[in-house]
Amino acid sequence: MSFPVIPVPPATPACGEPVHDAGSGWVLTRYADVVAALTDPRCVVPVAPGGPPGTLAWLRGTVSRFSAPDRHPGRRAVGVAALAALDQDDLREAAARLTEEALDAVAPRPRAEGTGEPAAPRPAGADRRASGRVDVMAALARRVPLAVLAARLGLADPAASAAAVPAVAAAYQPGADAAAVARADRAVAVLLELSPPAAPEVAANRIGLLVQACDATAGLIGAAVRHGLTAPDTLSTGDLLAEVLRLDPPVRATRRVTTAALRLGGREVGPGVPLLLRFDAANRDPAGHADPDRFRPGRPGGALTFGAGPRGCPGERHALALAAGVVDVLRRRCTGADQSAGYESHPTLRVPTSLEVTLC
Repeated sequence: MSFPVIPVPPATPACGEPVHDAGSGWVLTRYADVVAALTDPRCVVPVAPGGPPGTLAWLRGTVSRFSAPDRHPGRRAVGVAALAALDQDDLREAAARLTEEALDAVAPRPRAEGTGEPAAPRPAGADRRASGRVDVMAALARRVPLAVLAARLGLADPAASAAAVPAVAAAYQPGADAAAVARADRAVAVLLELSPPAAPEVAANRIGLLVQACDATAGLIGAAVRHGLTAPDTLSTGDLLAEVLRLDPPVRATRRVTTAALRLGGREVGPGVPLLLRFDAANRDPAGHADPDRFRPGRPGGALTFGAGPRGCPGERHALALAAGVVDVLRRRCTGADQSAGYESHPTLRVPTSLEVTLC
């Protein structure tokens, strides 16, 4: 079976030796260099200072994502424990059900005569009629995974939670403007009100799981739909997602700061120096992946998109399960993904602004 070459997304740097940038510090693009920075304890995540209880600043200062090395393990354990209680098969099935409901709202499937049940799928090659258009990003990519995850984490109103989380995610990284921060403050208050009673650190890290899942999972779903609707049925959704994570990652980069002098990629780097780790470039490093630009499912080794080391994303399997539930249904019921869709403006994320598909 022949699989296509996936073009390098715009603004992806070439893979090579570390390069110093005035705004980002040292930029790492090689697979081995990125892994070294992710796993070296002298390369730490920039710490958020915190703020008044119940605000965005409080949330950022309390979640494990932006915690100092001495606080990180305990806070990470809170999130890991919450995720351990979730069944990945259940997440996938629930995401698929919500996706089916959303598509049925646009174009209900014909019912089998006299049974009240959906009619059996038409045979392969049967005449197909376009019965509607759906914007995957607006209707599904954030709403479905967040609603499912919020329900499993015990939030009182999953739909309202799913509506609030994107406002927090939009201002989660440093540099957001005052208006975005104000919207995020209001959304954090809503999410706390909907959350089950818990100690502040537990509540914050529960909300943090939702925020971390928001844009990254949406971008993964968008990339899988854009590249995968024409993939053969024999390709599993899991294998599709794995290669999409590598070739068109929703998280393009992450940041670290050095705490001591070290050597990275042959460069001497002093303490207090910012690092920008480019997952998008490292995932295409020929030293890590043979024929790196070709979509080749089942490759040995994985993408770096979920990170590595003690800060690797604890919800990787859960995010993949949620994305797979949505993509399973879209692969079965939709065609014609819009290849001209634009992307949201963001320094480290790659999330389509819209992505229309046609229901079959």
